[in-house]
Amino acid sequence: MRHTIIDVSNMELNDKVVAIKRVTKVVKGGRNMRFAALVVVGDGAGHVGAGLGKAAEVPEAIRKGKEDAIKNMVTVATDENNSITHDIIGKFGSASVLLKKAPDGTGIIAGGPARIVCELAGIKNIRTKSLGSNNKQNVVLATIQGLETLKTPEEVAKNRGKSVEEILA
Repeated sequence: MRHTIIDVSNMELNDKVVAIKRVTKVVKGGRNMRFAALVVVGDGAGHVGAGLGKAAEVPEAIRKGKEDAIKNMVTVATDENNSITHDIIGKFGSASVLLKKAPDGTGIIAGGPARIVCELAGIKNIRTKSLGSNNKQNVVLATIQGLETLKTPEEVAKNRGKSVEEILA
């Protein structure tokens, strides 16, 4: 993962809770109930992150998840019609998410967890397919990993020592 520090002080961040799990630990005196919240945060303009918060109360778990998501934000490369720059497969654990570039007017064609990530990243046209595991946390992290590894035509042209026109041809 490329970790670039993103200044979130002047961003208008939206957050969505993807999943809340009730986790039970059996101890000598009975059962210990806690909650784990998976939260995705994005500004709708190419920045998105996911975080996991754990606490005894649901609101506290969500707050912690949001803080964790802000710490783990990544930048997403988009093209002129609010789609991704090229097709890619994001992988995390046993979950894989196929992300396909789509023309203007397609909308977001994605399953639950991947849809939330794409919406909060500001992507308007994309097709996705979740492959492998259906675990919500791994699907979210695989989607973010795929979006993070996207390259712009400018980056590819610079790496290859060619012009952008040669790359897009």
